[in-house]
Amino acid sequence: MSHGPMPVPRRVCVTVSYMARGRQFSARLDPAVVDRLERRGARVGLNKSRLAERYLDEGMRMEDHPGVVFRDGPSGRRAGLAGGPDVWEVIAAVRASGLEGEPALAATAEWGSLSTVQVRAAVRYYGEYRDEIDEHVRRHLDEADAAEQQWRREHDALA
Repeated sequence: MSHGPMPVPRRVCVTVSYMARGRQFSARLDPAVVDRLERRGARVGLNKSRLAERYLDEGMRMEDHPGVVFRDGPSGRRAGLAGGPDVWEVIAAVRASGLEGEPALAATAEWGSLSTVQVRAAVRYYGEYRDEIDEHVRRHLDEADAAEQQWRREHDALA
């Protein structure tokens, strides 16, 4: 029994622009995906092109670095280990260990109750996105220094 031709799914053509870089490309997306991009973009304050760019970039990064995910938080969007700390925290712990090589990996794994595989995933990600992670570490250290200075001023005022 024939029910006629198979319906062809509708697609919407979306142009993702990289205006600052002078590049753009078009993709045909299911209308429901475009609707979700628009709704989510409205919630997070990004237009659908920027949001699509973010998801494409993060998706490729996660594929290139298994075990790394992206999350939002008070310090913005950042890379983290699935079920674990942010990548910048792992790298800060590696540095704080004062060790190198395998001993640094083992000490960091113990510090964070992580496997060495997870620590290696963070280190590999850092190797490719060093500037991004260094900025997160620097920002955290600056905030910690400012909080300590404020605490000292309050402590001195009470003395």
